[in-house]
Amino acid sequence: MFFAVLLAGLAFTGYSIWHDISASGTSTLAIIPFILLVVALLIALGFEFVNGFHDTANAVATVIYTNSLPAQFAVIWSGTWNFLGVLASSGAVAFGIVSLLPVELILNVGSGSGLAMVFALLIAAILWNLGTWYLGLPASSSHTLIGSIIGVGLANQVLQGFDGTSGVDWGQAANVGYSLLFSPVIGFFAAGLLLLSLRVLVRNPALYREPQGHKPPPWWIRGLLVLTCTGVSFAHGSNDGQKGMGLIMLILIGIVPTAYALNRAVNVDEVAQFRSVARATETALLQAAGATPAPADPRHALTTFVRTRTATPEVMPALAQVTREISDMVGNHETLAQVPAASVSNMRNDMYLASETIRVMLKTGQPPADAVLKEDLTAFRQQLDTATKFIPLWVKVAVAIALGLGTMVGWKRIVVTVGEKIGKTHLTYAQGGAAELVAMATIGAADMYGLPVSTTHVLSSGVAGTMAANRSGLQMSTVRNLLMAWVLTLPAAIALSAGLYVLLRQIM
Repeated sequence: MFFAVLLAGLAFTGYSIWHDISASGTSTLAIIPFILLVVALLIALGFEFVNGFHDTANAVATVIYTNSLPAQFAVIWSGTWNFLGVLASSGAVAFGIVSLLPVELILNVGSGSGLAMVFALLIAAILWNLGTWYLGLPASSSHTLIGSIIGVGLANQVLQGFDGTSGVDWGQAANVGYSLLFSPVIGFFAAGLLLLSLRVLVRNPALYREPQGHKPPPWWIRGLLVLTCTGVSFAHGSNDGQKGMGLIMLILIGIVPTAYALNRAVNVDEVAQFRSVARATETALLQAAGATPAPADPRHALTTFVRTRTATPEVMPALAQVTREISDMVGNHETLAQVPAASVSNMRNDMYLASETIRVMLKTGQPPADAVLKEDLTAFRQQLDTATKFIPLWVKVAVAIALGLGTMVGWKRIVVTVGEKIGKTHLTYAQGGAAELVAMATIGAADMYGLPVSTTHVLSSGVAGTMAANRSGLQMSTVRNLLMAWVLTLPAAIALSAGLYVLLRQIM
């Protein structure tokens, strides 16, 4: 059954790519871009595969060590729910990750430097994840990917000769950093408090004893543990699965822009609404700009603003001019599917640049905008994102297969660490349930707000929290190794991706 699903998914992915390219008016791909597309997709899916057997193993550790499910069945069960979680994901996390990248590289993702960026950060993340997995350390794939993105941004900044560190969106990176920093703290204390609350509210001694041999727990405890394992697996898929999706979309936009740069599903009514919102936004921007003329190169002005977060008087008229040009380009066609191949990349870049400019304006409050302009800008940005930030179904299916397959292959090293090496005593039913329940809730909440969090950090810290609350004792050597991996992941990923970016940029 598994291999049947795998083959069906691969066939669906291949057919979808062929159909999308044919529908875009591109009859065929040249051999070099086609090979590049295949290699890039394999590397991106390889990241999700490694993510599966590295991070998802945390979800099955508690049900295995409490004898709630046999190991092989637990892994298949978790992989299945990872698959479904990816398919149900919203895409918010995917584009939150993409917004961390240097704007000039995203606008030129089809160039050698743009492709070097994607390859470097993916390969760096895969190498670090494989290394920590081999040592049995539950390091965070999210942490690794963020470090890789920062490394590419810093390296690009140095190579471009810009002053400061504006190659990285430090505001967005800080938000992601806070979620990665506080999620394990939340996991530790919330799981510990939940266990203590259970002791007061549920006075069944069986909950707080370690399993006897291979005997499964009582049915209601078993059901709770299986339910929380299912929830963590689903939440992991819906959150971590998105991290590869955004990068895959960059690859597709760079190599096959005619098929994937614009959302070809936007219909006639939506295009009419787009133009109406664009005209209203342009009028509001011109009123806010007053007598300030638009610069000779409005796109350069907007790119500089997004990169530096420093507003100049020409930002408002520059955005108004780009908005007018976008409205005119869209207005020449009934649907986005009718946009000529030669115009697709430029239209997408203008839309993305306008969307990022609005995001930074609303976030920083510069240039200042009144309530009416803010409302118009917010509505226009939603229209722009609908046209450019979309994820085809086949991308979700491919990522879901890679993540699910990874879950079923390399789970054991991390499971042993979580189940045996964090606490000094065997995991009890209540400890496993408390850690899983907190992890499921934390990851689910982060997915709703578009924040990437680490399943590894939340769950392993939750297990540690229950051990501390239960006064079971912690194996300090393991805790020390976990903390060391947590501390070293960011600088190691930054150094790896920066070095790879410099190397690959020279090659490409």
